[in-house]
Amino acid sequence: MSQITIIGIGQSFRGDDAVGLEAVRRWRDEFNETASRPEVQVEGCELPGLGLLDLFEGADSVLLVDAVQSGARVGTIHRIGPEELLAFSADSNSAHGWGVAETLGLARQLGLTLPPIHLIGVEAGQMDLGAGLSPEVEEMLPAVCMLIEEFAQKNLR
Repeated sequence: MSQITIIGIGQSFRGDDAVGLEAVRRWRDEFNETASRPEVQVEGCELPGLGLLDLFEGADSVLLVDAVQSGARVGTIHRIGPEELLAFSADSNSAHGWGVAETLGLARQLGLTLPPIHLIGVEAGQMDLGAGLSPEVEEMLPAVCMLIEEFAQKNLR
């Protein structure tokens, strides 16, 4: 049986940056039968940094859910596979300080073996301290939850 890890990334009180945390929380509540399976590890990560690599341990595949800013329309959902994720540069802007791109870049430089990592990114608008999710991002949460469930079902076979 495959071990999968699903990680919501973001900062709770920074507007749309919290979308990863909120989407994974809602998925866990809505799809508890899947989320509570022993081969599924569900995590929330407020400040990914190098500790993110520890969360990959034992996983056959990883799904990260995070806010992104690519210039697309706010609320746009991006699905990024392992090969595309490798192309992210370590100079990508991150509200997390040392972010996902930097962490994965360092892991590659160190020659660490990582499981396949997938990303569901939701285009963020505002990331103001103390703000909630924007209406455009909030509206996309059901679709993001369905994508998380699809990933889980596909990778648990």
